[in-house]
Amino acid sequence: MHCPYCRHTDTRVLDSRVADDGGAIRRRRTCQACERRFSTVEQIQLTVVKKSGATEPFARDKVVTGVRKACTGRPVTDDDLARLGQAVEDALRASGSAEIQADAVGRAVLEPLRALDQVAYLRFASVYKGFESVDDFADEVAALMAERAIAVSEPAPGSAEAEHHP
Repeated sequence: MHCPYCRHTDTRVLDSRVADDGGAIRRRRTCQACERRFSTVEQIQLTVVKKSGATEPFARDKVVTGVRKACTGRPVTDDDLARLGQAVEDALRASGSAEIQADAVGRAVLEPLRALDQVAYLRFASVYKGFESVDDFADEVAALMAERAIAVSEPAPGSAEAEHHP
């Protein structure tokens, strides 16, 4: 570890603490040369394993770029996309594995995108799931409509109707 002030390579750890619910370690360090203190954060590097077997570091920006294409012309903001990218990364980190299969990244995108915008979800799912016919679209739309019908028919939590619903 190089000191950020004098670039000396001899630093000493003074204190270590778990951060981000166990996803990172925060270390307080001191430089042996200039005696200045600084903090570092160590976080697991997620690696994506592609279908070809090649690996590359996980890049949240790459996820956002792919989802942005599906959201073209939709009422989705850059902030929405940033939150979705963070949610995908959080879900992948929560898996506890440092190596993630490429298709797991796509699966991690589907749920938050469905909640964000169903049209963008259908666009993304058509590529990710490899839709080959109109029937594939119809099946996915039917599943979305069924979810919506269930959500509409369920009473709101805390309502009098919910209290009497079996």
